[in-house]
Amino acid sequence: MLSLKDFESLTLKHRYVFEKIFSAYPPRHSESVFTTLVSWQHYVKVSVVALEDNIILTTFFDGQRQFRPPLGKPNAELLKEIVRLAKEDTGPRAIVGIEESKKEWMADIYPDMEFTPNRNFFDYVYMASDMAELQGKDYLKIRNKLNRFNRKYPHSIEPIFKDNFEEVRAFLRRWCLWKDCESNTMLDNERIAVLYSMDNFFDLGLSGAAIRIGASIEAISVFEKMNDETAVIHFEKAMPDYDGIYQAINNAAAVILVGDYTFINRESDLGIEGLREAKIRYHPHHMEKVFYVDRENLLKV
Repeated sequence: MLSLKDFESLTLKHRYVFEKIFSAYPPRHSESVFTTLVSWQHYVKVSVVALEDNIILTTFFDGQRQFRPPLGKPNAELLKEIVRLAKEDTGPRAIVGIEESKKEWMADIYPDMEFTPNRNFFDYVYMASDMAELQGKDYLKIRNKLNRFNRKYPHSIEPIFKDNFEEVRAFLRRWCLWKDCESNTMLDNERIAVLYSMDNFFDLGLSGAAIRIGASIEAISVFEKMNDETAVIHFEKAMPDYDGIYQAINNAAAVILVGDYTFINRESDLGIEGLREAKIRYHPHHMEKVFYVDRENLLKV
């Protein structure tokens, strides 16, 4: 019988457990990706139980425990164990991060379970070719900004690798000073997550691209494989001094990724209005939806 005592705090050592499970049952949503979970560990306090064919996760949000559906091979008995534990010790949102396919599977086992869409955490998924080529009237304004940037600012695009890694870290420090990250709780937590992923960049198997203008790196994009058809962009940062630089780094990453992937997942908008507008402007191919089950409903099933 599964117990809360079986869970341990998520660390970098669990990466290979995730790789093993995800080789057979790859994630569809960015919140299930190991890099996302471990980089935000300071904020959501992820705990894990690693089984032969499954990974079980709990997280904390606003001091309240939340469970996740099992990652890996569908296992009805394991889901029932999670539901049992979630009934004993959770906050208002008892089970979260439920991908659409998992929702259908869970509904077959628990027909009375009610699922609420969590719109702020829907991932935006784009055709890699659309992002790389920017063809057609839908991308006219973006294309114009990119063309102006290319004309106005001579630059080069290079991979993030050991030879420029300290420059990338110096760029991130400059970026955070400009944004005054520590004055905003969300930005400060993002700063910690970004720095963790950069500190462990090579151990996490991350890749990235940088834009160099003159002698300095002025924008970066960091990404990795999510599944055979999709890459996930974990973050993109750019200095504000160059109009069109965000369009440029976005396009540079897409040009790199389009040869290997059909889709690019650019994660969620967290309900931030300006970020939502920016993501919609690029015309996503589809949204990777997630749902939650609240505690009140869970106690009835």
